[in-house]
Amino acid sequence: MNILAKQIEHLNQELSSQLPQEILEAFGKSIEDLKTRKIEENSIQIGEQMPEFSLSNAFGKIISSGDILKDGKMILAFYRGSWCPYCNLELKFLQDYLAPIKYKGAALIAISPQSPDHSLSVIEKNNLEFEVLTDIDNNFAKTLGITFQLQDFVIPYYRGLGIDPSDFNKNNENTLPVPAVFVVDENRMVTYKFLDVNYMNRVDVEELIQAL
Repeated sequence: MNILAKQIEHLNQELSSQLPQEILEAFGKSIEDLKTRKIEENSIQIGEQMPEFSLSNAFGKIISSGDILKDGKMILAFYRGSWCPYCNLELKFLQDYLAPIKYKGAALIAISPQSPDHSLSVIEKNNLEFEVLTDIDNNFAKTLGITFQLQDFVIPYYRGLGIDPSDFNKNNENTLPVPAVFVVDENRMVTYKFLDVNYMNRVDVEELIQAL
């Protein structure tokens, strides 16, 4: 088991002891429903070209894929939002491995639908030194086939925990990206893909670096 997986296992144990069983069962039901939608099969695949993008970073600067790829490969890490403890763990872990990622000639980019002010809080909270971009209304993620709409039955449980995606994302869609990581080469070709509708499962960062 890799280090990030061990940290996630510890987080699972903490949440299991803190959250009511009703909430845990609702979250589990949500994940099981997503597994039936075949998002992994229907999303962008290795060997396909990554669509171009131009997205705003946390400071309002537009970052384009074309500019990034002029300097080498890029890693795109899609996360649900700053409210997600699993996403924060993954982002921290990616930050810890930023040096070897750069050494391999790749730029690390994190993307979520949340507004730039929330992205800024993610950067400050986790001391991130890579770009964190806002994908308004998940428009870019939708072109990759990696989005889903939170089920009606689970939304009240999120809100009961103080998590309202419509507030973070500045819309009323309740749409999120599936946590996913892609390596894209200079020709926009996807050469590595990690995607799992179970948000508790995250990329093996050591494996990711080997794929660069």
